[in-house]
Amino acid sequence: VQLQASGGGLVQAGGSLRLSCAASGRTFGSYDMGWFRQAPGKEREVVAAISWSGTRKYYEDSVRGRFTISRDDTKNTVYLQMNSLKPDDTAVYYCAANRDNGLSRRYGEYDYWGQGTQVTVSS
Repeated sequence: VQLQASGGGLVQAGGSLRLSCAASGRTFGSYDMGWFRQAPGKEREVVAAISWSGTRKYYEDSVRGRFTISRDDTKNTVYLQMNSLKPDDTAVYYCAANRDNGLSRRYGEYDYWGQGTQVTVSS
């Protein structure tokens, strides 16, 4: 599976962005998908994850209620809608795919990674 993330950019605090992650391969629908982020000097952390069926979702506490993860298997794409953005959301955002359908929050358990897209939120 090859993943291509896009949609990052510079936005003012309170603004919105939608990240997209396009996947190659016919088995996209069998993978759990996750969005992670990494800020300078910090460890990579999970932001949100969605199960292969789309029925289970996980959100990190700081983004719950502001971010929404979704997937469209007809387009082999997973999305992250980010609203009410804060300067603390500034990071490189990565999408990832996990063959193990346990809705993992651990980046070490994800098998495939996109290249990352920069999100910068100004105050």
